[in-house]
Amino acid sequence: MKEQNTIEIDVFQLVKSLWKRKLMILIVALVTGAGAFAYSTFIVKPEYTSTTRIYVVNRNQGDKPGLTNQDLQAGTYLVKDYREIILSQDVLEEVVSDLKLDLTPKGLANKIKVTVPVDTRIVSISVNDRVPEEASRIANSLREVAAQKIISITRVSDVTTLEEARPAISPSSPNIKRNTLIGFLAGVIGTSVIVLHLELLDTRVKRPEDIENTLQMTLLGVVPNLGKLK
Repeated sequence: MKEQNTIEIDVFQLVKSLWKRKLMILIVALVTGAGAFAYSTFIVKPEYTSTTRIYVVNRNQGDKPGLTNQDLQAGTYLVKDYREIILSQDVLEEVVSDLKLDLTPKGLANKIKVTVPVDTRIVSISVNDRVPEEASRIANSLREVAAQKIISITRVSDVTTLEEARPAISPSSPNIKRNTLIGFLAGVIGTSVIVLHLELLDTRVKRPEDIENTLQMTLLGVVPNLGKLK
């Protein structure tokens, strides 16, 4: 029972120590939050994302018009192959050459994100760049080159463009609000950890209860501080 009470008193003291230094914790959090805001706003250069989407179906060439269940099922299995084709060295080199980009194929690949939603035959191609018009230009060129490559390799009948890439109006990164919040929370958590660490390392006797807990003896009396009584 005594050990349980000691734990409760210790926790209370830790909370009390945090509350006592709440102004310092708040100031540090505001400083780190402001620092994250300034870094995201003035130092990090914004990037824009443009996305184009294609729809690919493995259509069997024959007398029957339209799509069969077999065509749709085969298309579902092949969408992952399409992703690898889009990011292949040949496709990237052709896009770099056509647009006369000052990039290597590997550098271009770092700007590209290809996603395939689950249980669909739709492929989304997203390109990041600091210039919104350049991002859309690269995405559309990549779609055209990749479409021809997909047709020649997989022998599908057609690759349909669902959506052309357009220049983005607002940047996709950095997320200033999120970064500012992370900076603020990092300040709160970091300062709180330091305060708690210093409190736990402080072995000075601050309360009458500390004497009882340390020496395991009953305290008979306390000498008053005459300075506080005046």
